[in-house]
Amino acid sequence: MGWRGLVGCGMALAMALPLAAQTPERVDVPADRSWWEAGDGRRMAAAATYANPFGRLEVLNAGGGFATQGHAFFTPLGTNGRACVTCHQPADGMSVSAASLRQRWKATKGRDPVFAAIDGANCPSLDAARRSSHSLLLDHGLFRVFLPWPVKDAEFSLEVVRDPSGCNTDPVHGLSSPNPRISVFRRPRPAANLKYVTTPDSIGFNVKTGMPLARDPETGAPVSMQLMADARQPTLKTQAIDAAVTHLQAPAAPTRDQLEQILAFENGVHAAQAVPAGSPPGLGAAALAKARPGLLGNDLKTPVFQSFDLWRAKAGETLKGEAAFRASAARGADIFLTRSFWISDTSHLNTVGLGNPIKRTCSTCHNAQMTGMDVAPGWMDIGTHNQPTADPLKHLPLFKVTCRADAAPHPFLGRTIYTHDPGRALISGLCRDVGSITMQQFRGLAARAPYFANGSARDLAALVDYYDRRYDIRFTAQEKRDLVNFMSVL
Repeated sequence: MGWRGLVGCGMALAMALPLAAQTPERVDVPADRSWWEAGDGRRMAAAATYANPFGRLEVLNAGGGFATQGHAFFTPLGTNGRACVTCHQPADGMSVSAASLRQRWKATKGRDPVFAAIDGANCPSLDAARRSSHSLLLDHGLFRVFLPWPVKDAEFSLEVVRDPSGCNTDPVHGLSSPNPRISVFRRPRPAANLKYVTTPDSIGFNVKTGMPLARDPETGAPVSMQLMADARQPTLKTQAIDAAVTHLQAPAAPTRDQLEQILAFENGVHAAQAVPAGSPPGLGAAALAKARPGLLGNDLKTPVFQSFDLWRAKAGETLKGEAAFRASAARGADIFLTRSFWISDTSHLNTVGLGNPIKRTCSTCHNAQMTGMDVAPGWMDIGTHNQPTADPLKHLPLFKVTCRADAAPHPFLGRTIYTHDPGRALISGLCRDVGSITMQQFRGLAARAPYFANGSARDLAALVDYYDRRYDIRFTAQEKRDLVNFMSVL
């Protein structure tokens, strides 16, 4: 496999010395030990690597190695046997891949807590012993997200057009149940590199909407609004409480000590594809641990993922093998940064006074230093959820959204919108937010397919193909390969 393919995890102990002051403890985890069971108590190394299809991915723990026995991130906190690590696997870049889920189903005959009916099944009312009841998780890496319905002060009504999971029309769990809920299906986000995710833009407001950023309910400080696909939780603490009560089915919120453990770990762990010495300076988990978040990087002087000069081919040079791959990745970095194309009909981008269409590059939106997120914050509708631009998604529910006559319509889809996931609109209640989702970070992509919030891109090539179709970019076959190779080393 070469040097491209493996991952790991770690946690900060209160009395641990800084990693730089210790002898680094590094472990290559074998494939048969790649899955972390809740409460298994094994030791976390300061750095660990696990195999993935592109080589290796490393997870670096800023606090050094530690024993996980009794640690709140790794210990079941609820009634269904899950811990935080269940859905944020080190081997999958602190997310979880569809491939790992399928392996786990086979190994445990579907009995692992990750398949808990609450959200690991297409609907809790289905027979949990049947594989078909978990098809969205096993085939697409999607967990059920169930939110209150109707949305308070919503500008729109909603009806179910198609419901393959059966949950939106279920008499117990659906929209017309005694406790009405809407079910959408989303990928879990990586619980790593979170200093980049939680640092708000210094201007203090959302340039997409002109509204102030949400506030930390305890400190009153602005928050990034980037943690979740729909930005519904403002801080790591509120997200941890919500996840414990909802996904772990805990009878109460974690204790203060448990929350401190979870947050210390999440704030100290960095994940990225492993690279050998002499690689570009922005690659690898150590580079993420060292760099500062929140800096725009959308020009040649401050590239998003720093310079790839070390891998560039020299004029007239013929390269083979690993050298050719590295040169391709460097070209992909250039395409990401400088290859312009026309961006049109994208809510929260073409609606902020820049024009429609506008000629920009990938890094226009994926502009945050070292992660490729958007510091804006970055929810927008690029069409992955709304028809007619979404890929065929017959396995997902389809909703008809009808905007009120007195409300502003969706800027490009009007008052009637067909969507597989209303996204931010399920929190804001605004028609203009239908289908808008916050951007994810690019780090550790090789370990955690499929991609997009709804898992619609099965691999990196499919991700590139979607953008190529959506914006009529007309990438050449070589440009597509270069972009895939570039993303695979992040």
